[in-house]
Amino acid sequence: MNVVSTHGLSKTYGKTTALRDLDLEVRCGEVFGLLGPNGAGKTTTLRLLIDVIRPTRGSFTLFGEYMSPRLRGRIGYLPGDLVLYDRLTGADYLRFCGALRHHPELGEATRLAKRLDLDLDRPAGELSKGNRQKLGIVQAFGHRPDLVILDEPASGLDPLAQREFHAYLREYVDGGGTVLFSSHVLSEVEQVADRVGILLAGSLVVQDTVSSLKANALRELTFTFGEEVAAATFSGIAGVREVVQTGATEVRCRVAGPVGELVRTAARFSLLNVVSHDPDLEDIFVHYTEERGDGD
Repeated sequence: MNVVSTHGLSKTYGKTTALRDLDLEVRCGEVFGLLGPNGAGKTTTLRLLIDVIRPTRGSFTLFGEYMSPRLRGRIGYLPGDLVLYDRLTGADYLRFCGALRHHPELGEATRLAKRLDLDLDRPAGELSKGNRQKLGIVQAFGHRPDLVILDEPASGLDPLAQREFHAYLREYVDGGGTVLFSSHVLSEVEQVADRVGILLAGSLVVQDTVSSLKANALRELTFTFGEEVAAATFSGIAGVREVVQTGATEVRCRVAGPVGELVRTAARFSLLNVVSHDPDLEDIFVHYTEERGDGD
């Protein structure tokens, strides 16, 4: 079942296109990471999904339904520009949010705050950036929603808090919840996301599992030989996209898909060493960015 489905979702501001024909699916019980540089359309997408802004064209459904007051109660949201009432303590803020949601029970919020080492008795105005972010995370999950939408959730968190938060995310989805979060931190997306979508200049260029993206991405192999071998030897081999002569006896190849033919060709010479660089999400992201000529 798809928890989030968008159909040609688009948003323009005058002559500026923030989001263009987005077709996105987020499945029940998964962590979906929306990846892209600043200005790619990530925050616009999330704001459309929580009905803070309205699309110029296109539509979306949550849990197979169009947005309604009832559906809002099933969603938790952390904005990228979190604003708190500085005079309210964390506990007061959570009670305030609970009253708005008609969910006064703070048990889950209290438990998560303890896991994140967040003091709920301190006024928000006295909290560091990291602790303010923790409070925002706690309010997003505190009413036990079915879907949580998070805009750059790890921003400002120290490494220990990030690790605890990521562990909590996994427990949450294992319990049947669904998470859609945006990030430009590639390592975070690779670590916690089941699937990922890459947004560039308002367009979704790919959505797939991290493992599938890595399997189909370009990998780099560097061969060292005991004799001179010309780079041209490896040109034309299936899957080889680039060959670079890095020394008289060293050749670097970038290849997509199976590498068997490439390795067999190299083995015809006095092959001394092979170094393989398996692609990570950063390599994949850079590849799509370079293809489109987009950047931060």
